Amino acid sequence: MAKQVTCRRVHERTSFEDGRRVLVDRVLPPDISGDDARVDEWLSDVAPSTDLRCWYGHDPLRFTEFRRRYLAELDDPAHRSAANRLRDLADDGKLTLLTAAEDADHSHAAVLAEWLTGAEPSEPGPPAPPPPPGYRAAVSAKVANLNPGAFAFVMGTGIVSTALNANGAHTASLALLVVGLAGCAVLLPAYVWRLLRRRERFVADLVGPRSFAFLTISIASNVIAARMVADGHISVAGGFLAFGAVGWLLLGYGIPLGLIASTRRDASFDQVNGTWFLWAVGSQSVAVAAAGLARLTSSHPLQVLALVCWGIGLMQYLLTAAIVLARLLARPVAPANLMTSSWICMGAAAISVLAGTRLLALPAGSMLLSRSVVAGSSVVLWSFASWLIPLLLALGVWRHGLRKVPFRYELGWWNLVFPIGMYALTTHELGRTTGTSWMTTLGRWEIWVAGVVWVLVIAAMGAATVRPHLTTGRAAGPEATRRVAAHTPTGRSDASRSRAQTSCPDPRPAQRAYHRRPPHGLRVR
Repeated sequence: MAKQVTCRRVHERTSFEDGRRVLVDRVLPPDISGDDARVDEWLSDVAPSTDLRCWYGHDPLRFTEFRRRYLAELDDPAHRSAANRLRDLADDGKLTLLTAAEDADHSHAAVLAEWLTGAEPSEPGPPAPPPPPGYRAAVSAKVANLNPGAFAFVMGTGIVSTALNANGAHTASLALLVVGLAGCAVLLPAYVWRLLRRRERFVADLVGPRSFAFLTISIASNVIAARMVADGHISVAGGFLAFGAVGWLLLGYGIPLGLIASTRRDASFDQVNGTWFLWAVGSQSVAVAAAGLARLTSSHPLQVLALVCWGIGLMQYLLTAAIVLARLLARPVAPANLMTSSWICMGAAAISVLAGTRLLALPAGSMLLSRSVVAGSSVVLWSFASWLIPLLLALGVWRHGLRKVPFRYELGWWNLVFPIGMYALTTHELGRTTGTSWMTTLGRWEIWVAGVVWVLVIAAMGAATVRPHLTTGRAAGPEATRRVAAHTPTGRSDASRSRAQTSCPDPRPAQRAYHRRPPHGLRVR
């Protein structure tokens, strides 16, 4: 009978058809706690060597050569015992290989699955030349691994564009609006493609700890709608608001329902994170866009929608703040897991204030609440958002300065741009609405700071995108091809291996706590 071996991400939902679940990574993922690790056995020694792992870097363009080198490694004494154990497990019945790699199809687990179900690996021949660049495969892999919160880029760009427009920088504001619209045109088809072609992975994210990040789709649409209102484009703003409101309804109800009703998720209090505040941000983004459009059209339904969403957003913010605060105070927090998403807490408070200022701009007769209640709540929330900024900055110093977490670009940086831009615009608009001149002046300066932060983050994103291609281009040159023949069996020269070990050390020392305390009942080899 043919062997049944599959591979999947350790974060995906457990299936009754998985059979024996074996983790094949070198370290236990830090976001998988001991008793919550739903694996039967852990074979850490079957993972690729540190040299090979660092050389590969999960670059799909190098996967063919990575497969060849990894198959050669499996015959090494360091891997032989764990490899033999995998063969025995595969002979016993259904086997699922688990990895924390974002792209399981281009991971060592996929190579192991092919190896276990196919013929014995042959003796390695001479090193193969670098594979031709497959840009289609690379783009497909990036889309398959698309972060659920990728629309944070559009959110941050859109709100900074709105803030610059309020500050009189119309040319810069228009440029950022175009960038934001381009981001929508690229990301929306990518989400649809991922849903159609990678449905299982998409659904796993939708009922996982990152599920609330999907609300960035709705929020980004509402932010663009609010920006269009500022230019008087009523029809376009209405279209973006309609899309954003429908997305808010579907995701705002669907995500918590999925988390509550799913019986195949890895439930853990440690999974609570700052992206959960997007639940409140989504409601308030509808309120901001609807109130702005209602002011231009005098639409009573839009006025009611804005007020109701503002109230819903306030309650969601209070509930989420209680959950997140309890998690931070009651459970230890790894510095690497304290991401910039924590800033969304401040951004959620700031957008609630902005929604309040938009409600105060509506005719007095349309308000179901007293104007003093809305104004007073807005001032309280703005004060709290201001208080949060030093705390968040101190946490950043603790994360990067004291705990030495590398300061490199990641998508989460846009979770920093959005709150800064939102707070700056909120300060300006609250000062203008309440007639507080010092607050308006402060807001104008903060808007320029937000613009600078946007420029820095977009530059870092561009550098992070271009750098791997420059590295690949240098590695594929004639001189690099000649050096391949002199490589060691793992495909690295001594000098190159030394550099790799310096920049990409073995992760086990950094994760030794997980090796000292393996999950209860989990067999480690």
